[in-house]
Amino acid sequence: MRKMKLIFLLPVLAFMACSEDPITDQVETEKQPQTANFTDEITEIAFPEEYGKVSEVYYTGMKLPVENVNGKFIYQGDIIIPNDKASKSPVKLVYEKGETPQEKSVGRTSHYWTDNTVYYEIDGSLPNKDRVYDAISHWEANTNLEFVKRSGQSNYIYFTPGSGCSSYVGMVGGKQNITLADACSTGNTIHEIGHAVGLWHEQSRVDRDNHITIHWNNIKSGREYNFQTYQEGGYDGDEFTTNLDFGSIMMYSPYAFSSNGQPTITKKDGSTYSVQRSALSSGDIEGANSMYPSSSGTTEQSYINGEYYTINGVTVLRYYDLWWYRTTYGWKKVELIDGTWYWA
Repeated sequence: MRKMKLIFLLPVLAFMACSEDPITDQVETEKQPQTANFTDEITEIAFPEEYGKVSEVYYTGMKLPVENVNGKFIYQGDIIIPNDKASKSPVKLVYEKGETPQEKSVGRTSHYWTDNTVYYEIDGSLPNKDRVYDAISHWEANTNLEFVKRSGQSNYIYFTPGSGCSSYVGMVGGKQNITLADACSTGNTIHEIGHAVGLWHEQSRVDRDNHITIHWNNIKSGREYNFQTYQEGGYDGDEFTTNLDFGSIMMYSPYAFSSNGQPTITKKDGSTYSVQRSALSSGDIEGANSMYPSSSGTTEQSYINGEYYTINGVTVLRYYDLWWYRTTYGWKKVELIDGTWYWA
């Protein structure tokens, strides 16, 4: 589990040039042959039978390889990147004092669910609604989060049928779908809710090569980008746990995106491991509760020195009770004023 508040995994990169080009163009979906008819029943995929063109976009400062399928940007199989918050080029995120922020700048979302409360609706046509209720009950029983049926709130999760399992990461604003195919289980639903509240995939942590081996020759052609680490995306940081959590519900299967039925991920000794979609692990719970601490006795978010947070679309480091932003020239002190970040 990542130490920097998993919804706040996005990297600390400085981009001085301003861009207002959210990506709205759509790329035609491409069908690609598969070398074997092998299906992994564990790993969540948004569009299991479809392929799209892979390109790079910037999202809250992070450069991500995404696959464009049916006009949606898909990251690591089941994570949806919102089109209106992605751009083709870096976006200016920190301003000089007295400078007027760009009204149309993209990617400005805090990713927090306010007051530890996640509002939701369920599509009336979704089969087996009990998997949603059971997954929500599991989250509520193990974390500080509360899930409340929507009654007019503008930011909410919408559980709806789809061809696979998918979700956005964190609160992106407005109506955000969690898609559930008929085959998506209660465990898959717990996983997708994990994304929606801010968790990313466990196998992409910075130090993963100390614990696992990626077998690139066994990965389906065109799906290799799903195995990128967060470090390759520009983030460097610590973790919640000292070892990769093989028991995390956010962990890929050893056979994720396999082209031939052979493992794509093994332990360093070459052995496979068991992956589960039954319950949040202790590491999952620790990460979620660090992002959403108990509100008893305080109404303010507690920030921990030495950890990273994404606030108002900018990833910053808390250090000596001050905020720091990583530029190409090193760390610079910043401050948040009326919802906008400025150089201090």
